[in-house]
Amino acid sequence: MNHTVEEVKLKNGARGLLINIPGATVMSMQFHFRAGNRYAKSKDIEQVAHIMEHMAFGANARFRSESAFEAEFTKNGAYHNAYTSDFAMVYEADCADFEWDRILELQRLSICEPRFNEKELEAEKGNVRSELTGYLNDHHRILWPKVQQLLGEDVLTYRQGLATINNVTLSDIREHHRRTHTTRNMRFVIAGKLRGRKSDIIRQLEAFEIPEGERLEVPRDELHKANPSLIRRKDASNLTFGWTMTLPRVLDDEELDALNALNHILTGTATSRIYGKARSKGLAYFVGSYSGASFYDSAWDISGQVNHDTAPALFDIIAREFKAVLDGKLKDEEIESAKSFGLGRYQMGAQTVSQISGFYTNGYFNNDVVKDYDKVPDMIRKVTREKIMKVAQEFFDANRWVLAAVSSGDKEELVELNDKIAKLYPSTIE
Repeated sequence: MNHTVEEVKLKNGARGLLINIPGATVMSMQFHFRAGNRYAKSKDIEQVAHIMEHMAFGANARFRSESAFEAEFTKNGAYHNAYTSDFAMVYEADCADFEWDRILELQRLSICEPRFNEKELEAEKGNVRSELTGYLNDHHRILWPKVQQLLGEDVLTYRQGLATINNVTLSDIREHHRRTHTTRNMRFVIAGKLRGRKSDIIRQLEAFEIPEGERLEVPRDELHKANPSLIRRKDASNLTFGWTMTLPRVLDDEELDALNALNHILTGTATSRIYGKARSKGLAYFVGSYSGASFYDSAWDISGQVNHDTAPALFDIIAREFKAVLDGKLKDEEIESAKSFGLGRYQMGAQTVSQISGFYTNGYFNNDVVKDYDKVPDMIRKVTREKIMKVAQEFFDANRWVLAAVSSGDKEELVELNDKIAKLYPSTIE
């Protein structure tokens, strides 16, 4: 879909992107606040942000209950949701083009004029408790907060977060909303058929009646290498593992494109170097890799599940293929294939209004960066062997990494697997 993007800065201090998509029949809108779990006033009430998010679509200045608000919001098929992460709280909605202004007004109500009450607080405490308890049965879910802690991030695990739910009071909810929901702390992305509507949209956005406040700073952690760590679960029938490397700087888009191409070569398809070989040998059903940049650091993850008896053979493949990459043993056809895949996914990623909006939200919400959609193909085409090797080597030179797993086995098993990949790091070479 063809589209144009304009950044607007409102009189009340809020900032956002208006994305005009001619002919769109849907309007998509997202509102972001730095208001996630890391912004709780103390660790004792860490889940205050999550609980407040659950209460976001409850009673407000016009509706006495969540059910009444929900009935009004969705009567013409509109969708809404909210989510909380370590740093962010995001409200999102999609609606038919003909009712965009009504939905925007309802979003304003939920963000600016909630009427938090004890009945809904107790109900949502129960729902959040149920949600987090459910995560404890998901080995991938419980793995990653532990990885974050091991590397030095100041976060709680789901079990630790559960213990804070009972401590949250109504005054805590109101304090968190008052401190974090300010216009200067708000970013938005609205996408759809916007021609002729810009002034009306801005008028509604400038009517958001919340304090001006300030853009909250993102806490910075000092990340470091950690020893292998095992989360023991008696019911774990295999090994769920995550190997994470971090880099003490933010990769730019060209570097991320290079790393994404390498991820495709390593784990992207049934013919890839790690995942493909593991599947062909019957060693593991899935192995994946991911790379991304955050506020101060960048990360590279390799994860999967593997049976205990085939884990050593899988990690032999992982270690061997990473060594080959660091030695420059990448074929031209592999790199060209990865670039072709990236270009295809780029084109496929602009089929809907929500997909187009999603292209911009991460960079803009995190760092006020407006990515240039039209430049993406050229950046992908510029990926080279040298760029891939350079960014990969930098992760290993940084030597900030950890291997963690969820398993019913012994830690010695994980230590032996850890030793296979530890040899890739310069500090272990004699």
